Amino acid sequence: MRKTKHHERTRAQESSNAIEKMYITMRHLFNRGFYKPMGVSGETLRESLLLLRPEIYGSIAEQKAELEGLLYVIDRLPEGIEECTFINLTSDEGYGSSHFEPIIPPKRRRNCYRIDNEQMNIEITRGRSEIYDILTHLTFLFVESHKISKRVLIDDKGATIRDWIKLEKAVLSKKKLTQQEREIAITHTANILGRTFEELTNAHAEFSTKIKPERLLHIIYWLGKLAIEEVINNNKRTVTFSPVLRERLGHHIHGEIWADNIKAVLFEKKLLHRPIHVISANMHSVMNSIFAPIALKTMTSKKDIFEVYEAISQNENEALRNKITKAALQSGMTYIKDASGTNIDVQIFDTGKIDFSKTDIEVNQKFMESEKPVIFVMDYAFGEQAYETIDELLKPIKVNGEKIHLNIESVSIMGKAGILEGGKGDIMIPSAHIFEGTADNYPFKNELCKKDFDGHDVSIYEGSMITVLGTSLQNKEILKFFFNSTWNVIGLEMEGAHYQKAIQAASKVRGSINPDVKVRYAYYASDNPLETGSTLASGGLGTSGVKPTYLITRKILQQIFNT
Repeated sequence: MRKTKHHERTRAQESSNAIEKMYITMRHLFNRGFYKPMGVSGETLRESLLLLRPEIYGSIAEQKAELEGLLYVIDRLPEGIEECTFINLTSDEGYGSSHFEPIIPPKRRRNCYRIDNEQMNIEITRGRSEIYDILTHLTFLFVESHKISKRVLIDDKGATIRDWIKLEKAVLSKKKLTQQEREIAITHTANILGRTFEELTNAHAEFSTKIKPERLLHIIYWLGKLAIEEVINNNKRTVTFSPVLRERLGHHIHGEIWADNIKAVLFEKKLLHRPIHVISANMHSVMNSIFAPIALKTMTSKKDIFEVYEAISQNENEALRNKITKAALQSGMTYIKDASGTNIDVQIFDTGKIDFSKTDIEVNQKFMESEKPVIFVMDYAFGEQAYETIDELLKPIKVNGEKIHLNIESVSIMGKAGILEGGKGDIMIPSAHIFEGTADNYPFKNELCKKDFDGHDVSIYEGSMITVLGTSLQNKEILKFFFNSTWNVIGLEMEGAHYQKAIQAASKVRGSINPDVKVRYAYYASDNPLETGSTLASGGLGTSGVKPTYLITRKILQQIFNT
């Protein structure tokens, strides 16, 4: 009998195992109710993250500080979190009606509240994915903070190097720093972080805001200060999960409120029995695609429509955006600002009130003569929240004792994703969603195809897409495995499998909606995590995302108007 050959684990297998271990650990810590990220209870999380070395966190496993990753993380966490020893994750527990001012991170829509000098509360209303997201970011932040303490501490009594004393003096100074004082502080900080003066100067400009011009120096100081307190005084930072959050999580509480609010509006406007096309997208592309030619008639007659979209997306052109919104509201659009805690706003378009002769999207005669459908646009969900919201939306509604099934004709998902071949701004058309860490796969007939986007000078890729547990946990080895294996993966995102799971359950199993409901999925590339300098941490898409966003939106609308 042949001897069994024992293969060494590949880096991709080790990484996959590290991700699985992280998620099991995070669920365990959540059930436990609290943990200390830099203590024994946080050890598995730290070790797994350092083994994984995700692309988004750059040089986390090296001695030098990671600056791009720090900016990415700090923009997704509440301002001032670096100063807090106690971080409390809560459900929506009424802080919105208190004296506490909500702090909303610039790159993540979540309400956070600074309770006192030591405590930050973060509201979790978007499901487990939000908890995973926050805990991995916090782990990165605290690992980086201990790098700082190791570089500045001289002995176990708390004596520090001269650079730290000078940084402390600059940060705690009440007066505004002069250019000379700023450059002196940057010099000391560069030495502390193991980075060059040039790197720190560039990073300082990226971190700087109007209100906090010295934000980078402030963050580095407080991260280091709390890490020093942990090392010298054993005053460990603590993450807690409120009892109400632990009780509510997984019960679709916010998703159910969200869906009920929407159905109440549909009933009130007598739209419940009309055909409905659901689109998950941003809050501007569908509205602008339909109403820009109506509201900006002169501009659209002189310029290419994609140049108009680009102009609309510029920060300084708020007046143009307001014109389009006004035209939309006058022609049957209803805007529902979220009040459920999901942070998912909604637009409802009654196509019976739109003058299609003034738009530039082709509409066939059959559509014009049909019972005009409703276009329902919902803002992006976050990870597992996609299942919660769509699952609740597609359920029948009871009106005066009668069960009414919504007439859902199609569900279209347009979003941004990481691409594994190609670059920022390219388009991906999935044929299946595969759920990371499992063999769960959701093949479907996509109404969109590569041919639909021919002739627009944008690269198009077709194949499977991986729905990851968190985009911030992917590294090159895992991504290369996805790309080179027979799974034929072209990109990664966080919601696709959750959307499709809910759609399949409602249409094929529960009988809530038409079993032949049409689905459309298309994503534009926000980053290429396999390319150095093209990860999410390297910055946003800028205007390069405008064309693919509107190409996808227009194609979805063309199919709806010409079915």
